[in-house]
Amino acid sequence: MKLLRHVLAALLLALAAPAFAQTLPAGVTRITSVEGINEYRLANGLQILLVPDDSKPTTTVNLTYRVGSRHESYGETGMAHLLEHLLFKGTPTTRNALGEFGKRGLRANGTTSFDRTNYFASFAANDDNLRWFLSWHADAMVNSFIARADLDTEMTVVRNEMERGENDPGRILMQQTMATMYQWHNYGKSTIGARADVENVDITRLQAFYRQHYQPDNATLIVTGRFDPAQVLAWTALYFGPIPRPTRILQPTYTLEAAQDGERSLTLRRSGGAPIIYVGFHVPPGAGDDTAALTVLSWLIGDPPAGRLHRRLVERQLAASTFGFTWSLAEPGVMLLGAQLAPGQDVEKARAEMLAGIDSVLSEPITKEEFERARTQWLNYWEQGFNDPETVGVQLSEAVGQGDWRLFFIERDRMRALTLQDVQAAAGRWLKRDNRTVGTYLPTEQPQRAPAPKFADVAALVKDYRGDSAAAAVEAFDPTPANIDARTQTFALASGMKVALLPKGARGRVVHARLRLHYGDVASLNGQEAVGGFVARLIDKGGAGLSRAQISDRFDQLRASVGIGAAGDQSLGVSISTVRENLPAVIELLGRLLKDPALSVEALEEQRAQALTELESQRKEPGAVAANALARHANPYPRGDLRHAPTFDELAQDTRAVTAEQLRSFHRRFYSAATSEFAAVGDIDVAAVRKSLESAFGDWRQPAAGALPYVRAPRPLINMPPLRVLLNTPDKQNANLEGVLPLAMNDDHPDFAAMMMANELFGGSASSRLWMRIREKEGLSYDVRSMVDWSPFEANSPWQFSAIFAPQNQPRVEAAFREETARVLKDGFSQAELDNQRAGLLSSRRLGRAQDVAVAGRLVSNLHLGRRFERAQRLDNALARLTVDEVNAAFRKHIDPARWAAAWGGDFKGP
Repeated sequence: MKLLRHVLAALLLALAAPAFAQTLPAGVTRITSVEGINEYRLANGLQILLVPDDSKPTTTVNLTYRVGSRHESYGETGMAHLLEHLLFKGTPTTRNALGEFGKRGLRANGTTSFDRTNYFASFAANDDNLRWFLSWHADAMVNSFIARADLDTEMTVVRNEMERGENDPGRILMQQTMATMYQWHNYGKSTIGARADVENVDITRLQAFYRQHYQPDNATLIVTGRFDPAQVLAWTALYFGPIPRPTRILQPTYTLEAAQDGERSLTLRRSGGAPIIYVGFHVPPGAGDDTAALTVLSWLIGDPPAGRLHRRLVERQLAASTFGFTWSLAEPGVMLLGAQLAPGQDVEKARAEMLAGIDSVLSEPITKEEFERARTQWLNYWEQGFNDPETVGVQLSEAVGQGDWRLFFIERDRMRALTLQDVQAAAGRWLKRDNRTVGTYLPTEQPQRAPAPKFADVAALVKDYRGDSAAAAVEAFDPTPANIDARTQTFALASGMKVALLPKGARGRVVHARLRLHYGDVASLNGQEAVGGFVARLIDKGGAGLSRAQISDRFDQLRASVGIGAAGDQSLGVSISTVRENLPAVIELLGRLLKDPALSVEALEEQRAQALTELESQRKEPGAVAANALARHANPYPRGDLRHAPTFDELAQDTRAVTAEQLRSFHRRFYSAATSEFAAVGDIDVAAVRKSLESAFGDWRQPAAGALPYVRAPRPLINMPPLRVLLNTPDKQNANLEGVLPLAMNDDHPDFAAMMMANELFGGSASSRLWMRIREKEGLSYDVRSMVDWSPFEANSPWQFSAIFAPQNQPRVEAAFREETARVLKDGFSQAELDNQRAGLLSSRRLGRAQDVAVAGRLVSNLHLGRRFERAQRLDNALARLTVDEVNAAFRKHIDPARWAAAWGGDFKGP
């Protein structure tokens, strides 16, 4: 996206100047400021980045340690990631960090990559939570247990996470490709580590790794969103300041791969899925001179719909999809180009054409159109992240991992200054046959090598860097249900479309919108489910006189992210993210596409190949197999009925049977705005948006071709007999549980609030009974949960539960589920559990209302159901009044283990 320079210049004056004018706490030193991001340091070396932004009532805290898998020694692979898990195990003052996060409604997590580890949380702006989370970070930096007992349980959880990854052929192929490319450097080793290292890690080495790297001089604290900068600096000095600056010296890593001197190849053979081809090239570090050019190069080669590989492979039906990206790392990294094939497509032919497509960049020079398209897309992506206070902190974390946070802006500056000639020259330097990993080795007398790798001088690059002006301050919006209702403007178009607009301040003048069209009834949609799904997939693949590439380019020009797809059995859903001045044009274009899609044979065949590929990958996936078995269990509807649960074979047959004429007929019969909703939230020009909606949808009424109007298909409660079935999926190292118990309830039921809270206590959070028993205590699962899929219509709301685990642990997981259920039924939840979880749930609900995307989706739903946000306030009030007796009574009334259906998918036969 292109930033409005005069607005950003004003914001720099508004935000940057006060931050440097204030009196700083003792021990805090100002360093620099770039575009509203202010850097400070403590005497102990802790780097602090403050990014104040009142546009959303949320705060995000991200503590980044400059340590990742790149820093592991022999026998220590996976140690950085394992340490990330153990940090949540607590300190002497906070025994269960994840549970405390849940009580406070923090959306928290941690991630580990090659160059850094980060811990972050987003929450509704709240001084108590912010202060507590900062104090926890300071405590965890030096006082985490890193205990043998915690390692024993968490090691199995990490191993389960590893096993989940082992089920994904694409992920394993990625690991193997990296391992083949890097013979000496740690980038060739998976971040999650070798199984032997994870299973046999020495606790004293792990503790030493923690003490070595988890220190203030190796960390960057990033706080973004709504907060008081002076108060945050004071709290940071209070909690982190007493930590002494370490006396140890961190030695820089110095291993570099030699220039690759010949093609390398590998073949991975496993059960399930469809063929995949990757082609990798060694490239410079993220701070290297060629990184911007190589990023553009990877996009214009690999990205659909205009990328060269898409045109050569997908459009010729040699592959189902393609992609490309450049991995910006602290040290020399990777460009990876890929193609996903559909079942039955010729691997050898696709690989040959893929390599020819890559080589064509040298023989068929890059066009100005290709260059500008890729560069525009990247700049749009960058600005979308910069304008989101919850995203920018994470993106700064990646720049910190590369060497300095200011690389975040330098990368953008380089992209702005990039020329077509720069990209073509970089292609000549790096896209050499002997620098790639794929195919077969061929001896040659004249090897072609890429330039010798070298480190980037980040200090010289960022010295005295200032960047652009910072963005302007925006309104501080209070997202209470009453305020949302008061500020929302609703009206209806002559066609029948219902509209809700919530104008409010937003950073970068961003606006999020949702559109939903409903159509048909049980009779008219009989046998049409696959057809309707393909119509939705093809809406933006050509239409209104525009090609797919032209549509994509136009949305990029409008700085818009638009997603279109089926949103249920009887509806089409559209998501939009753009900026104030462009929303009307996006609506106009969307209206043209919805009314006049091309629905071409070529686009159908491309999407059919991708659908069959997706389906093939599901056939042997434990979770998909278990979910399909449950969906079919006791399903009374015949094939063709939109409520029928098809087998994988039926899905494949229906997918292959769809014709272009069926798509056009479906569109003529069912598409209109007669029963539809549109909602937008953010920086909205209400008059302009209303005018564009009238133009695009005002006269789009129900077709006169004999189609019945929309009537929602009823979904009454079905008496489901109990089920326990083990479904074998060979060669899958991760297993899945999928369970369901239909509840005779909807969201108007008297027990709605009590049952919502009961589920939260049982399996809905990181301090729930299931989580504490199965993940924390026994270390059996990386992810275990329960939820209720609440219906706003019939008294039919399925209670669902799930877990992932190693197949050999299936008996223990099942026993734990049943024992925890029996314990609640017998003894109930405690008052302390209710008090803690209630606070977390209410805070999480407030956080949800602070997300413009979520509010837009809820407004669309409310329009369809005839509801307002005040209903959310009534639910909050009901949750706040609940007694522990009411919650226990609801659980005992509605949850009966003797009636639930459970499907277990995995390789239960052993080696």
